[in-house]
Amino acid sequence: MSSKLDDLATFVRVHDGINDKRRLCRLVVDQFGLTRDRAVYYCKDFAIRFSSAASANFSNTVLSLSNLRKVDDRPFIVCVTTPTENHLLLANSTFLRKISHSSQELRVNNIRGSFNGSDIERQFEGIANEPANFGRLFDIHAEIGFDGNLPRLVEATNNISPSGEKFVVNTNEMVILSAPDRAKLFVESNDSKTLKAELDARVAKFKNEILLAALIENVNVRGRVIEYLVAGEDEQLRQSLIAALKDNTGSLPAFKTENALGDYTREFDAFHTETDVKTKIMILKSNPKAYNLDKMLEFLAKDRSVFMFYFVGVDPGKVVKTVLVSMFQTSLLDATITLKHWSGRNSRGVTQFEGKAVSELIETPRSDIDTEKALSFLRRIIAL
Repeated sequence: MSSKLDDLATFVRVHDGINDKRRLCRLVVDQFGLTRDRAVYYCKDFAIRFSSAASANFSNTVLSLSNLRKVDDRPFIVCVTTPTENHLLLANSTFLRKISHSSQELRVNNIRGSFNGSDIERQFEGIANEPANFGRLFDIHAEIGFDGNLPRLVEATNNISPSGEKFVVNTNEMVILSAPDRAKLFVESNDSKTLKAELDARVAKFKNEILLAALIENVNVRGRVIEYLVAGEDEQLRQSLIAALKDNTGSLPAFKTENALGDYTREFDAFHTETDVKTKIMILKSNPKAYNLDKMLEFLAKDRSVFMFYFVGVDPGKVVKTVLVSMFQTSLLDATITLKHWSGRNSRGVTQFEGKAVSELIETPRSDIDTEKALSFLRRIIAL
């Protein structure tokens, strides 16, 4: 958690028992130099809304979804004053179950409605929503963002039928469960060296453009641009992106990346590989998006399938290192966060990687696979 959030949590805790949200609000605003936007107070490090209730389990209306959108790019905290304690909850869009009030017309293209205190998750994927975990929780949210959460909130609020479809595992289960053994054979083969050499050559070719793209502040746009530079198939679009990066106007051509499992497909005699290209800005703390669980299972149900990740680590001014690893590499699997809560009803969910583990892999590449641990993971995902 940032020092500002630490300081906020300490400051609010010191004033436990104040039992006056207006007074506590004035104290916090003065202490942290916050700017007011209606009921929300904010700075670059966080935004906060004050409420009062008899207990931490409150059902008061907190904020409209449209106003949350304005501050969802930083930790949004609800401070609840009760007679004996002040309670802090992280209430970014990732941690909302649904939208409660005036939300019948809520659609992806029509943002309506407000959420209550009871709509805020107190536990998210086994992580308690409390100040000690705010940093870890916000890292999860930052990779999803408001636009990523909006379709889920529309579905959860208005019972709109989800568009996805859960992959059915039946006779293909043994093919899926043999995936860790296939992955071990692949990473120990010359084909793995060939695949990495091909991707490394692309990184070397577009090194200067990757460094320019690394300066893009928006984490989703930055990742998509770098991934396209490395693995995109439309050369005309790639050249348009390069021209825009060099022009330095901040205006990039509109482009869509295919919502597929991987970015780079490569066929070998014994293996059919999909490789997802991911960027890690080494000085930034972030949790890269990983994969859709149903798409992963559908791919691994195919004979010869091997799913890999190619991480490009970037420091200001230089491409640091690249690493090619299996989805089952031991430390990467240990750092895989399963977001079942975030998914719709017709989905097993999505995953993220804890950024620290990715940075360590880039700095010290390892290809080890614990087959039993990988099988346990697959069985748990199949059962969802």
